This record gives sequence, structure tokens and C-alpha cells, in this order.
Amino acid sequence: MAHEDVFVSTEWLAERLDAPDVVVVDGSWYLPAHGRDPHAEYAERRIPGALRFDIDAVKDAGSDLPHMLPRPEAFAAAVGAKGIGDGMRIVIYDGLGLFSAPRVRWTFKTFGAKDVVILEGGFPKWQAENRPIEHGPPRSRAARSFTARLDHSAVADADDVARALSEGTAQVVDARPGDRFRGEAPEPRPGVRSGHIPGALNLPAPAVMRDGQLKSPEEIAAAFTEAGVDLDRPLITSCGSGVTAAILSAALESIGKRARALYDGSWAEWGASTRSLEIGPAKPK
Repeated sequence: MAHEDVFVSTEWLAERLDAPDVVVVDGSWYLPAHGRDPHAEYAERRIPGALRFDIDAVKDAGSDLPHMLPRPEAFAAAVGAKGIGDGMRIVIYDGLGLFSAPRVRWTFKTFGAKDVVILEGGFPKWQAENRPIEHGPPRSRAARSFTARLDHSAVADADDVARALSEGTAQVVDARPGDRFRGEAPEPRPGVRSGHIPGALNLPAPAVMRDGQLKSPEEIAAAFTEAGVDLDRPLITSCGSGVTAAILSAALESIGKRARALYDGSWAEWGASTRSLEIGPAKPK
């Protein structure tokens, strides 16, 4: 994989907005601290023809954890009803430039979509370049058939993470801010303890980003290395609830590396459990 396998430019998309095999997806999702409403923003303005994908709606309804992956049949039904089918090129963007779009891309890829990319710079870059904006009621697309096959190897659970660290078979890289990782700041979710998974490394997602886009390949590689990550060893990405972990996964792909898996439950699960935790800086095992 390389950068062009993960991202497409605004120029590329502008030339293909009306292509029948290209579907644009608004995958915006915000933290409470952002003070933004992705549904209202989509209803007000969007890239022409964009469909809305909400990670808090297309999720495992039986889990108390935020936006966990749904069952394959539920995912297939949800995206097929929106008009997303097999063989289409899916272009995902978000309202911050690069925040939730990688999570949406990871979700589609994990369910078997072959051609899924992120719009580089997202909606902010699209708007800054004065490209077409659609207002009013969103367009609808005819329902399509999407074949969902869950790649179980791409998804780590708490036991997988604990086993990987115990046996030394993979590194775990946490994308949360440093103060939360070290247990110096409270977690935003009620009932979730402060700290980190014992043996995990910390690389806050903003360290690989600049102005809503990824940094250069050299800067990305350096950020991982400075965080203590061996880029030649397997790794599992994690974060607060599986969103910014996908930024690290996308960053790795953009430099020709690949995360073994993403810990879907992330700290929302581990921190709310009785599993052991650490406070303070990373202490790699």
C-alpha cells in the first residue's frame, strides 16, 4: 500500500463527481468537545451527491460500547439501502479534514470493500478551493447489493491485545492524547478509568497530522519511531473508542506499512473493565 491507495485528491474527485461507479460518503463524527452536529452540517451543505454514514447508527446495537462493528448482515443491509454496492469506488470525507473518515474507511475495508479511499483534506479543503457544494434535501440513490464478509483478523478484542503484549507478538499503539494515556487527565466517558494498557506505546494521532492532512512519509515514520514503535514488527492500534486509532492505521498504510489489527473496544472497553492498567509514561514490555 502507498499514499495513493489510501487517499484521493480533491482534484481527482471533482473530475469524477458524476461517475456512476464512484460514491461519495460523508463520514463525519465529532467528539462532544468539538461542539458540532454532523447531521445538521450534512443537511445544510455537503459534497454533491454525498451519502451520510454515521458510525453511531451503523454499529453493534447489542453492545454498550460506542460504535462497535455491527454484524456483517446488518452492515450489508445498511449500506446497500444507501446505494453503496459491490464494485464501487467509495470516497470518504469528514468535516475536520482527517478525523473520523479513516474509521469509516477501516469499517468498509474490514467488511470486504475493495476500493475505499479518503478525500485528502476532507470537506475543509473542498470548501477552501471553492468546489461545488450541494444544499437542500440530499439526493437518494437506488439500493444496491453489498456483500459483507468480516475480516476477523483486522479486528482485535481485549483478549487479543492482552495476549499479544504477554507473548510479545505485537506492539499496541494508543492514539489518545498523552495526558489521558498517562492518567493525568480524566476520561470523557463515565465509568472509564484513567491510564493505559500495560505495555502499550503512545502516539497521539495529531503527531502524524498537519492542517487536517497526514504529514510527509518521513515525518510519519519518525513519529512512530520516536514513540518507540518498531515499524518492522506487527502492531495493533488503539485509542479511546476506535476512531483515532484508524488514523494511525491509515498513516501506516500511507508509508507502505500495515497495522495487524485495530482494537475495536479500545480504552472505552479496557478502561471500564477490571483489567490491569498503568499510570504514567509508556513502559514497553
